[in-house]
Amino acid sequence: MVELTLPKNSTVSEGQTFKASSSVNNIKRFKIYRYNPDQNENPQVDTYEVDMDTCGPMVLDALIKIKNEIDPTLTFRRSCREGVCGSCAMNVDGTNTLACIKDIREIKGDAAIYPLPHMPVIKDLVPDLSIPYAQYTSIKPWVQSDTPVSGKERLQSPDERAKLDGLWECVLCFCCTTSCPSYWWNGDRYLGPAILLQAYRWIVDSRDENTGSRLDNLEDPFKLYRCHTIMNCTKTCPKSLNPAKAIAETKKLMLERM
Repeated sequence: MVELTLPKNSTVSEGQTFKASSSVNNIKRFKIYRYNPDQNENPQVDTYEVDMDTCGPMVLDALIKIKNEIDPTLTFRRSCREGVCGSCAMNVDGTNTLACIKDIREIKGDAAIYPLPHMPVIKDLVPDLSIPYAQYTSIKPWVQSDTPVSGKERLQSPDERAKLDGLWECVLCFCCTTSCPSYWWNGDRYLGPAILLQAYRWIVDSRDENTGSRLDNLEDPFKLYRCHTIMNCTKTCPKSLNPAKAIAETKKLMLERM
């Protein structure tokens, strides 16, 4: 007989309900994942009733209102509120996104808010991104060149610069990476969509002179080739980027070297 044991903290229970005042007419219910490692208890989902007549339009506005007016213990990463820092990445209504640019009106019914999937949770909606950032460091995300700079900067033609469009806009929110089943299963070895998109960004940068060594660094059964192009990453990217295409282009460059 096979006995399966669920990992610690994998059972999520119903938590508290914070009801709005009886005088509030325009109510939206937010079901939010709560986990405090200091309490040594399983996670729970708390329900908050929010007065939408006094709340901003974005999910981040609702979270800030809940923390300021209802439950100050709620923990999440505040952000620039413009979708350019990636700090407020979380799973909203079943899709990884940025809370600051997710319109509450797009959510039908109760709004379910969870941390990014697969990642260890530090507290509530704050995931531990230590591994993805270590993987980011491993690709050496800076210009590598032995040629001295002529003047104040390394120049590019308009065509060379255009190759970086759709790559440099990545804010490292890791919405794509944490939506990828291959990363769920092999996150310790597979770099994931966000890091591979960034790797390709430096591979095609005309100012960089270490293309060969960058490709050598990706020549591994797991680092690059765990991608099966199911397109979860592209579908969920809140910046409308295409990590799957960047990964495919990297694979093509690998083949051209053979």
